[in-house]
Amino acid sequence: MIRESYMSLEDAIGYWFKNKKLLINAVTHSSYSSDKGMSYPENNERLEYLGDAFFDAIIGDRLYKLLPEEREGKLSKMRAKIVCEESLEDIGKEIKIGDYLLIGKGEEQTGGRTRKSIIANAVEAIIGAIYLDSNYDATYAVVSKLFDEKINLAIEGKLLTDHKTKLQEILQKKHKDKAPSYEVIKTEGPDHEKVFFVNLVLDKVVLGKGLGKSKKEAEQNAAADALTRGVKK
Repeated sequence: MIRESYMSLEDAIGYWFKNKKLLINAVTHSSYSSDKGMSYPENNERLEYLGDAFFDAIIGDRLYKLLPEEREGKLSKMRAKIVCEESLEDIGKEIKIGDYLLIGKGEEQTGGRTRKSIIANAVEAIIGAIYLDSNYDATYAVVSKLFDEKINLAIEGKLLTDHKTKLQEILQKKHKDKAPSYEVIKTEGPDHEKVFFVNLVLDKVVLGKGLGKSKKEAEQNAAADALTRGVKK
């Protein structure tokens, strides 16, 4: 249910808007503005565009300063893991942005309030709104605080991209009545240093292979391998 006040959302973000209309704008999905006959700038798509640019720049700057000796290629890979849709969705859920979204009746009925893309886009829109309501430094501070854990995990190499979910979404469009299975084909090493080898299988066909220090890690790597091999939508 949409909350009457947005103060709780501001508390969760750690930023309190001078111009509350910008915050409302940031949580207004295009389906809602369309239902209500509102003008295009009143939905959050333009703010999302702006927020996306600043989000990318801020995370890039943080990594650049935190890792002065790191090469460009490694920095780019770490940034990509942080600025992805999955990462934005995680933060959106943490601040409970779904409770505040203004969405159309159709989107409401089909689960739009919890849809990954809508949540992620709204988080970027809020970043854009904060910039317009204040300045770059204030936006930098908010983004840094919200994504601090993601940044640290990426630096430590522990921020895993959810390849399994991405692959599942792709396969469901082509094979709605079938699901892939992750099969442990062997393990190697002592219990405290065991390595798992996993095959990703669909209809007896191996789509990808992966290994890892846990079954979960091996499954993610197998899904990543399948995506790299060219599993298409």
